[in-house]
Amino acid sequence: MRVWFYWVFILASLIHTSAAAQSQEDERDAARQLADSALQTTQENDQSIDTSVLTELGDDYTNSIKLLQNRFRVDYNVKEITMVFFREYGSAPVVLVRPDGSKLFQGRFDEEKVQWFDSDTFDMITIKDPVPGPWQAVGQVLPESRVMVLSNIELHADPLPEVLFAGEILKSTAYLTNNGKKIEHKQFRDVVELDIEFKSTNNPNFGNFGTGDQTIATFRDDGRGMDERPADGIFTGQFNLKVAAGEWKPVFRVSTPMYTREEEGSPIVLHDNPVSINVEMNGGGDGYHKIVIDVNRELVDIESLLVDGKVKFPNADMQNFSLTEGGSEPREHLIVAYERGIFRVKVTAYGATVDGRDFILDVPEFSFVAEGPIEPEVEDPLINGEDPIVDGSAPIIAPIADNTVTEDNVIDEDEMDEGTLTLLLVAINGSIVLIGVIAAVVIIVVRKKGSAAKSKSTSKPGVKPTQTTDADITMESQPKGFKKILGMFKKKKKTDGA
Repeated sequence: MRVWFYWVFILASLIHTSAAAQSQEDERDAARQLADSALQTTQENDQSIDTSVLTELGDDYTNSIKLLQNRFRVDYNVKEITMVFFREYGSAPVVLVRPDGSKLFQGRFDEEKVQWFDSDTFDMITIKDPVPGPWQAVGQVLPESRVMVLSNIELHADPLPEVLFAGEILKSTAYLTNNGKKIEHKQFRDVVELDIEFKSTNNPNFGNFGTGDQTIATFRDDGRGMDERPADGIFTGQFNLKVAAGEWKPVFRVSTPMYTREEEGSPIVLHDNPVSINVEMNGGGDGYHKIVIDVNRELVDIESLLVDGKVKFPNADMQNFSLTEGGSEPREHLIVAYERGIFRVKVTAYGATVDGRDFILDVPEFSFVAEGPIEPEVEDPLINGEDPIVDGSAPIIAPIADNTVTEDNVIDEDEMDEGTLTLLLVAINGSIVLIGVIAAVVIIVVRKKGSAAKSKSTSKPGVKPTQTTDADITMESQPKGFKKILGMFKKKKKTDGA
C-alpha cells in the first residue's frame, strides 16, 4: 500500500512540474511577442534614420540599435567582419567590449585575428571569427553614426566615351555601394581612395606598346576642382589624358586602409591629338609669321573649334590670343617677327567630335626657329677675302659710279643752311675789321698833318725856340711796337712859350 502511495505522489509531482514548465514557456512566448511589438514600434519611429550603409547581420533587432547606445550584435555565422566607427575629430580610438566582457584596445590585440587602423576621424577594424553576440563600442562616436559593416565596396563610374584623344581633359562622376546599396555617409570619403588607372594592352600595332601603367584620374568628394558639392556622396574625377595614344585597359580601383578592390573595364583606343599647328614664315607679309591651326576632320567638327593660346617670343615676352570665329577654314594668327630665335606656341582647344560630344584638349607645345627682319645688304669691300687695293689688283682711285655722283650732287638741306650762316658771319666780321683799320689809318693821317702845322708855327720870326731842360732829358728809349701806335694818338704838351 505504501509503495503505491509513493508512486502516486511521484507521478503527481512530475505532472505539476511539467505544467509549471509549460506555464513558464508560455510566459516567455508572451514576453517575446511583447518585445517584438515594442521593436516594431521603435522601428516605425526610427524610419528617418538612414540604414542603407548597413549590411544586416542577424535579426532585425540586432541591426536596429543606434550606436548612440554603444551596442551592436554580430551573428554567429560571420567568419570575418570589417567595421568603421566615425568619431569626433582628434578624439581617442574607440574601445571594443566583447560579449564576455573582455576588451579590445587599439595597439593591444591579437594581430593574427585583428587588424586596426585609426585616423583623426574614424577607426576601421577587421576581426576574424568574431565572438557572436552583443558588442559595445566605447568612445566619442558621432551621435548620427551607426556601426558600418563593410562587405563588398564597389565603384560605379560613368562609362568612358568611345572616342578619346590624347591630351584631353575629361570630367567623370562616380558613386560607391556597399553590398549593392549606395553609400551616402558624408564621412565615408575619408575612408576610401578612388582612382582610375590605364594599363597598356601591349598590342604591337599601337604606339603605347610596352608603356607602363598610368594613373589618369583620382575621384574626390571635397567640393574642389570639378566636384560640384562636398560630402554629397558623388565623387568627381578629372581625367588628364597626357599619355601616349594607343590601346589601353581601364582599371577602377577602390582602396581602404585594410584592402583594395579592383575592376577592369573593356579595352579602349586613345586617338592621337587631332589638333595640328603649322607656321608660314613671313606668311603675313614683311615682319609677320602666320600660325595655322587645323584639326582631323574625320574626328572633329571644324565648325565648333575655338582656340585659346599664348606665344612666347625669343626674348621671353608673352602674348595671349584667342580665335573664336567659326567656319570651315583653318584658324590663323599673325605673330610679329621682330627678333631672331625660337618661338613657342601653347594652345588649348575647345570643340566637339563628329558625334556631338564636347571636349577640352590640351595641345602639345609647338615651337619653330625664325629669322629676324630682313636687313639691308652691305657690299663687302674684300674680293675672295683680299683687299684689291692692297694687293695692287685694282687702281688706288676707284672709278666713281653713276649712283655715287648722283648722291654727291644731292646736298642736304640742313648742311646748306649751316654753310650759308657761316659765310655770312665771316663776311660781317671781316667788314667790321676792315672798317676799323680804315678808321685807324684816317686818324693817324690827321694827327700827322696837325703836328706838321704846329711845327711850322714855332719856326716863325719873333718866337723863341723852346729850350731843353733837365726834366726833358730821360734815359727811356723811344716807345716801340704797340706803345708807339698808342703814342701817336696822345696830344703833345704845350710848351711854356706856346
